[in-house]
Amino acid sequence: MTSFKGNFVRITFITLSYLSCTSASYNPHRTEPGTLKKLQYLLEPPVQVEVAGRRGDNVTLPCILRVQPNHYKIKWTKLESENNGRQNIIMISNANAFKPYGLVGQRASLQRAHTMDASLMLRHLELGDDGRYRCELINGIEDENILITLRIEGVVFPYQSKHGRYKFNFHEAKQACAEQDGKLATYNQLYKAWTAGLDWCNAGWIHDGTVHYPIVHPRPVCGGELPAGIRSYGPKNKDDDRFDAFCFTSQISGSVYYISGSFSYDQAVLACKRQRSELALVGQLYAAWRFQKYDQCNGGWLRDGSVRFPIINPRKHCGGIPEAGVRSFGFPSKTTHLYGAFCYR
Repeated sequence: MTSFKGNFVRITFITLSYLSCTSASYNPHRTEPGTLKKLQYLLEPPVQVEVAGRRGDNVTLPCILRVQPNHYKIKWTKLESENNGRQNIIMISNANAFKPYGLVGQRASLQRAHTMDASLMLRHLELGDDGRYRCELINGIEDENILITLRIEGVVFPYQSKHGRYKFNFHEAKQACAEQDGKLATYNQLYKAWTAGLDWCNAGWIHDGTVHYPIVHPRPVCGGELPAGIRSYGPKNKDDDRFDAFCFTSQISGSVYYISGSFSYDQAVLACKRQRSELALVGQLYAAWRFQKYDQCNGGWLRDGSVRFPIINPRKHCGGIPEAGVRSFGFPSKTTHLYGAFCYR
């Protein structure tokens, strides 16, 4: 996080996005502790296989048979640390039919490009699809599997309550991200964002209930002289402890646009409604900045009552700060402060 203090406002902004891809790795069947057995039926995926996926995209997770047993089933499972029950199963199939399970299963099908193809096709990717998937061949005692890691391209953004710093417990942070068209970031997403340059001095909740903050440029006010890295508070009490939030979002199906004017908050709401739109969410503005290269030098109201503006091409008269990012004026008075409006449709 970088701050610019002028005569009238304090501007804070974030200067990076997080971009990653899908990678495949395999986990050969273990016949006994400490012993690896070479895959007999499933084709070991190449180490460097990569597939990119954004929210709304369709992707294929590869799983190919090298030998087809006489009697077998293929089971696709999403591995999640919080839930280890049957609801994680996406699909079970045999050579003739398949049965989907759960919400992810409703968007899944087998590719079946040929008789040896057990690859999983996921339609309309969602933010929560990020994670590890297992393709398991079930053939009596000869079961074996490979693991596929699906990562969603997106952007991590810090989010703070309108009431000030460190106001969210874990559940409130999770809800706050959802209300801004995002979800709590995973540690991996936060780490990737830090490697791309995310520097933020306030600690925030992430998806697993731990609390962290990423520092690129160590300074006394942000943890002293510790080296650059992800500073961690570890797991905290989800009900009682309070911090900010690190949210994650991806591409949007609509578009964000700006209405110039001097509006109070309520007037900005009406201005968007007159154009059959609504005030944009914070996550939608970040997604437009990241994926649509949206650049607007004027501050505008967002639905949460904050005022921000996205900058792709930094210039002196747009904050005077050399890095690209989404600048923030915080949460000014909705009645006495006048700005334009960022609308979404």
